Amino acid sequence: MYKNATVFIKEQNVPEALEWDGDDPNCIHILVLKKNQPIGCGRIKKNGHIGRMAVLKNYRNQGIGRLILTALLKQADLNGITNIYLNAQTCACGFYQKQGFKSIGSEFLDANIPHFKMVYNRSYKT
Repeated sequence: MYKNATVFIKEQNVPEALEWDGDDPNCIHILVLKKNQPIGCGRIKKNGHIGRMAVLKNYRNQGIGRLILTALLKQADLNGITNIYLNAQTCACGFYQKQGFKSIGSEFLDANIPHFKMVYNRSYKT
């Protein structure tokens, strides 16, 4: 939860009221630690919505986001979650496409940041 604040609220200027939705207790969470310090996280809701994916700036482009996403997809399988989707910041769509997601619909703003809805296709992975 705290890494979300660092990445989304501080780095990307997302209003704090938009960041906390009260769904955390009902989600499956993945947390990556380095020397007992959180450096990345993500969650999946029971309805298949992946969100709160965040990696601290100094640890990006090192495979940590892929590790988090892979763990979330594994948890989806273990929990019988079949329809997996997320709202990706437009600048991150390429990352998610490499992991088997496909964008659908038109670009939209969330917290004043451009996003695309993306769905996971289990039969496709690069």
